[in-house]
Amino acid sequence: MTARILVLGGAHIDRRGRISGATTPGASNPGSWMAEPGGGAFNAARALSRLGHSVRLITPRGGDAAGESVAQAAIDAGIDDRPFVFLDRATPSYTAILERDGNLVIALADMDLYRLFTPRRLRVSSVRNALDETDLILTDANLPAETLAAICKAANDRNIPVAAIAISPAKVVRFSAILPQLDFLFMNTAEATALTGWRADTTAEWPALLRAKGLKAGIVTNGGDPVVAFNGDESALLAPPPLDHVADVTGAGDAATAGFLDAVIAHQPLAEALRQAVACAAITLQATNATAANLSRAVLEQHMKLVPPAENLS
Repeated sequence: MTARILVLGGAHIDRRGRISGATTPGASNPGSWMAEPGGGAFNAARALSRLGHSVRLITPRGGDAAGESVAQAAIDAGIDDRPFVFLDRATPSYTAILERDGNLVIALADMDLYRLFTPRRLRVSSVRNALDETDLILTDANLPAETLAAICKAANDRNIPVAAIAISPAKVVRFSAILPQLDFLFMNTAEATALTGWRADTTAEWPALLRAKGLKAGIVTNGGDPVVAFNGDESALLAPPPLDHVADVTGAGDAATAGFLDAVIAHQPLAEALRQAVACAAITLQATNATAANLSRAVLEQHMKLVPPAENLS
């Protein structure tokens, strides 16, 4: 089953430098460098498109080479790209320095352009038409809190479900006032902690803590440790199978978002949606980029065979 999905969120340039030896602070470190289009919502959008859904992307972008790179990546993934282009501005970017084992040393997020995606942008006729022609909205916390609230209102007025990606502990709090209006929120344990003000002793505790804040459904990931999903009164827990090789952890959570939503669209049970989320994340973890260019329905079905059953907690 396929759906029309409208994506309103981050689509920018991700730059990652990886130190090749032991990290020496305050000095020049040998290493390698890569840059590619990224952003939480955009990564998930490309995965959803590769799984056969009709995806439309609306996001602010600069009139520069980075913006053209994002546009080309959208085209390559089969996305209907409809950006707001600000010719005198730079496309947002995220620059990270990683240690040899992939742990983050420091990062710089130049995301100022997203402030220009104000609620009034939702009143533009092309955006109103896009809202009227979609089955699901996907957004992320790169956008201002007032814009996220306006997106939820527009969606609720049209009876359209809204899914959201937390992005970071600092940004996820932009959803605090509108948690009851979200249908799904995808986050890791650090983001869940920032949202609830409490760190769960066990993964299984997250659904109760998040429900207490008004959230109806979501996923909490924790790297290679167990992941939990909940929807209403249901909750499920799954320990991801170990991988022989992890190329890059970037984008794994966004892929999990796409896998979970794809299963929800197909009316799969919560436990199966969680399994599919884990399978999509595993495919991306083994790719050198933030999204797996080889992702397809057939590849996903093969990886699903490697994912164990989820444990129903309720």
